[in-house]
Amino acid sequence: MKKMLNVDSISVSYGNIEALHEVSLHVEQGEVVCLIGANGAGKSTLLKAIVGLEPLTGGEISYEDDIIARRAHENGKKGIFKGHREGLLRTDEIAGRGVALVPEGRRVFADMSVEENLDMGAFLVRDEGLIARKKEEMYDFFPILGARRKQKTRSLSGGEQQMLAIARALMGSPRLLLLDEPGLGLAPLIIQDIFEKIRIINEEDGVTVFLVEQNARLALNASNRGYVMENGVIVLSDLSANLLENEKVKSAYLGE
Repeated sequence: MKKMLNVDSISVSYGNIEALHEVSLHVEQGEVVCLIGANGAGKSTLLKAIVGLEPLTGGEISYEDDIIARRAHENGKKGIFKGHREGLLRTDEIAGRGVALVPEGRRVFADMSVEENLDMGAFLVRDEGLIARKKEEMYDFFPILGARRKQKTRSLSGGEQQMLAIARALMGSPRLLLLDEPGLGLAPLIIQDIFEKIRIINEEDGVTVFLVEQNARLALNASNRGYVMENGVIVLSDLSANLLENEKVKSAYLGE
């Protein structure tokens, strides 16, 4: 399989606190890969770094063989350059390459309608006909959104808002979908429905998925491979089936 995403020894710091330390992982085309770990382990920071929202203090990130982020210096300061110098892309440029992030906590626009939220997801698409077709696809895929397309998003349940956040990300026709805690705060039946949608997105639509999830059992059962992060460091990686049987994972994350 083709390596779609490659994270090579990246570090991210907040002031004097190192949130990620020399993290390396990869996601191959067509896979579902999960990252598990406790709260505060650095999982969300990693996703933000991939889409250019956190500057790197070390290492580099490649997507489809092109470097999209690396440690950079400008006038003696660490950070990400504006534009394309040193092979670095802005967040909107990364999105334009086919990478979409569904952030933790959904982050939908509460005072906009469902339809307006979907329009925001298509901000890089210039073809109005395509946008209209994509919206109808999302309404077919998530029927509750179709029924409530004119409603303010704040009126939706948590599960419906999560469906909207995923649909919004899919409006740009991504090839790599990053999901940050899609099951957070949702009822078990809603989580089951969300993860079934993720399976369909991967298997039937061919979208590669990198999933961050605190519920380790859920994440490992939904993925091909997995990584375990502790205190900003990758401490384990294996096939998800093997991680489910790993004694350390069982003890620390599966409650066994």
